[in-house]
Amino acid sequence: MPPSRSGRASPSRHGRFPFALPRLVAIALALIIVGAGATLVGSAFGGPIDPVGDVAGAAVTPGTGAVLTPQVPGRGTTPPGAASPALSPGVPAAPPVEHPPATPTPPDRLAGYQWPLPKGRLTLPFGPSPWGSRIVDGQKFHDGIDLATFCGDKIVAAHDGTVLAAGRRFDKFMGWVGDLQPYLDRLDEKKLYPTLPIVIVTDDGNGYRSMYAHFSKVVVKKGDVVKAGQLIGYEGRTGRASGCHLHYGLFSPLEAATFDIDPAVVKRMKLPDRQIARIDPALVFPERPRPTKRPSPEPTATPAD
Repeated sequence: MPPSRSGRASPSRHGRFPFALPRLVAIALALIIVGAGATLVGSAFGGPIDPVGDVAGAAVTPGTGAVLTPQVPGRGTTPPGAASPALSPGVPAAPPVEHPPATPTPPDRLAGYQWPLPKGRLTLPFGPSPWGSRIVDGQKFHDGIDLATFCGDKIVAAHDGTVLAAGRRFDKFMGWVGDLQPYLDRLDEKKLYPTLPIVIVTDDGNGYRSMYAHFSKVVVKKGDVVKAGQLIGYEGRTGRASGCHLHYGLFSPLEAATFDIDPAVVKRMKLPDRQIARIDPALVFPERPRPTKRPSPEPTATPAD
């Protein structure tokens, strides 16, 4: 194209500035591509990309800038791939709910118990005793009560419950604290099960377990549901007993307190050195009527000499 008189290029027939239209088209296409890319990225993350501080319910690990999954009270973090809980913008997630540890019902609130040997006399109460094999406050301690009538007398369930053990294999339900396996291995190795008492352990359905020992014979089996007052066996002297009687114990698996075991017994029997503490069964039984005393005869006057 020949130069103009001014020395500048003359406008082309397509416009005043040559190549202006192609450049504008290229710029517009670039902006469209960039905008579409941002939309795609935002869609991949479920919405527009916001600064960390604007994500509702999120927490930031100090010094890292990492976003943590919102916490669900009582459930921990949301599993990968799961939908996050709906939280109002600006409202922080509630902290996890902490539940206090369960504790046993106080003895004075237990109900529904009756004497397992209805006419039995109390031969050894709950508490310190030279014949006990448990240790409480440095003293030998009897961890239940002993009741006696005569060999073969009927023993009934003290409370409604489910039988956990009936026979000589009962120790797993007795509330031992520690490793019981060395003791069980010793029983198997030396074939000592016949020397143990015949025992019934029941879950009383109220957080407590009843333990009955020294039967001559039982008439229930593991898994049976019993009612208070129902026949469960007959009074005997199996195990370490000087005569026919019933040893009855009561404890809660929720109890945190423990009784120590006589170290000599632990060493000889390979038993754990502690058991869950028992409560005095007399606290849950109804008061027995006291026998009526016959009136004493009037003293006879001594005749004068």
